Parts: sequence; C-alpha cells; structure tokens
Amino acid sequence: MTVRHRLILACSLLVALVALAVIGYMTIGGPSVTFLDALYMAVITLTGVGYGEIVDTSHNPALRVFNILIVGLGVALAVYVFSELTAFLVQGELRQLFRRRKMKRQIGELKEHFLVCGVGETGKHVVDELQRTQTSYVVVEASEPAVNRLLEEPGGAFAGLLYVIGDATDERVLVDAGLDRARGLISTLPSDKDNLVITVVARQKSPSIRIVSRCTDLRYSERMLKVGANSTVSPNRIGALRMASEMIRPSVVTFLDLMLQEKSRTLRIEEISLGEGSHWIGRTVNDLELGPHYDLVLLALKQGDPSSAPMVFNPSSGTTLSQHAVMILMGDNENLRRARADARG
Repeated sequence: MTVRHRLILACSLLVALVALAVIGYMTIGGPSVTFLDALYMAVITLTGVGYGEIVDTSHNPALRVFNILIVGLGVALAVYVFSELTAFLVQGELRQLFRRRKMKRQIGELKEHFLVCGVGETGKHVVDELQRTQTSYVVVEASEPAVNRLLEEPGGAFAGLLYVIGDATDERVLVDAGLDRARGLISTLPSDKDNLVITVVARQKSPSIRIVSRCTDLRYSERMLKVGANSTVSPNRIGALRMASEMIRPSVVTFLDLMLQEKSRTLRIEEISLGEGSHWIGRTVNDLELGPHYDLVLLALKQGDPSSAPMVFNPSSGTTLSQHAVMILMGDNENLRRARADARG
C-alpha cells in the first residue's frame, strides 16, 4: 500500500472515530444530548483543547469509561495520521501529484506526437530512439513500475517523460494520451491479441493516424493490416535478418550500428515530405544545395502517386521537385530538422 493510500485510510479512520464518538455520546448520554452537543464533545475530546464538558460525565460512569476509550483511540489515531502525513510530504507524494497535473496539461497541449503503447523490452528501445531524435511522444503503460524504471535510468535521459498509466486497449486511456491529435501510434505489447485490439480501437477513433504494431506470430500480421495497421514488425524476423546481415555484410552492419550508437552526433536516415505550399516545390535538387548548406545526402526520391510511384535511388541533380514528393535523406538529426523546417516554409 502506498503512502497516499495509507494517508487516506488514516483520515477515514479519524472520520469513523468522530462518528463513533457522536453516536456514543448521544446514546449513553441520554435524550438530553443533541447531535450538535455530541459533535462538539467529540471534537474537543479528540483534539484535547481543554474546554469544559457540555455533556456531563460526572454522574455517568459508563459515559466516562466511553470517554476514556475515545481519548485513548484519538491519541493513537492522531499519531498515526501525523506520521502518515509527514511521510506523504517527505516522500514526495504531494510533489508527484503536482507533477501528474502538470504532465496532464502538457499532454493536452501536444499535437502531431506519437503514442507508444508498452515500454517493455521492445518499447524501451522505441522511446529511446524517439528521445534521441527529439520527437514528441507519450507512453501508455499499464505497469507504473515499468515507467519508473525508465525514469530511474542513469543520466536522467527520460526525466521529462510524458506518460499515461492505464490499459492501452481501453479507448479512454488512448484518448487521455492525445490519440485524436497524434501523428502515429506504435503498439509494442508482448501479446499479439492486445496489439490487434489496440489497432482496431485506434483506427476506429482516428482514421488518418499511422499505426505500427509489434507482431510475434506472423499469422496475426495479416489480421492487423486488415483492421487498420499501416505496418507490422516481427522482432524474430528482424533478428534473423540482422544475424544473416552480420554474416554476409558485416561492414554495412557496423556502419549502421555506428550511425545509431554514435554519442557525439545523431546520424539518421529520415524522410521529408513536401506538402502544399512547400518552398522546395518547383526547385531542382541542385538548387537546394543539400550537401553544402545542410550537410545532408539525398539517397532516394519518390514523386507522384504515393501508392504506386517508384522510389528513385540517387536522383540526378537536375530533378525538379513536385508537390507531395518524399525525399529520403541521411545526415545529422539537427540538420535534418533544419531542412524539414525550411522545406515546410
């Protein structure tokens, strides 16, 4: 039981003792004792303020015995209440309460963020990548200890973590995390059935959101795609491909590992989409000076219908960019952010 729950229990017991005292004074004291008299007597007895008795106990031994019991219980309960109140303040429960309110307000202000459902072995790596690339996200996790393990990571990497404690298969919990304003949802729960339910709930609530779901059993992959997932990822399959790549192309794997694990720089391969009104529409690749100005490398370009247009690798410098073009770029995360801002205009 947490300190907060113990404090609530202590206050409840105090209220119950006052109620018991009032009932006892009215019952044992006789019909002349009103409710207000009994309540006043209970309060001055339990607080020990020393005012005179308005319910006379001098000629009523039973009432005096009852009064002694109330005083004894009151003193013991007062010590318990004050000890729990001190623990509540000292252990930071009050600070946590204010932090949760602030966090709820911050989540309410987020737009175009990502929801990460589950921070187990897979989810932890997902939030680590989002954190390193300075991407806005909210964690949805049923286990508070799992969230606390993230918060207690060395170096305070997740000190400002935004999270909602609750079952991610519950629509209300996802709404609390800002599902209706989110750009995407990543479901990493260990159970394929839970990930399937989350996919259904999220797609029904937000038709345009991008959903990526973890899928251990490949038989569930097709179901997830049918009910609304944009993509599914199998950790077993990815692990097998990684092992094969380590054997066949070790230098490539080493390069990718260095790119992801480099501490001094955050090198990534990212995409930039040219939306309506982009300053880059109508300009050629050469005009953008991606290398000299942004220190970025253009790996591929996709133009035309998003569902059928081919991906052109290493496009020529004279290629003119059109609306809704998708550019695949590699470079430092800060330079990628700067280029995305310039492209957006």
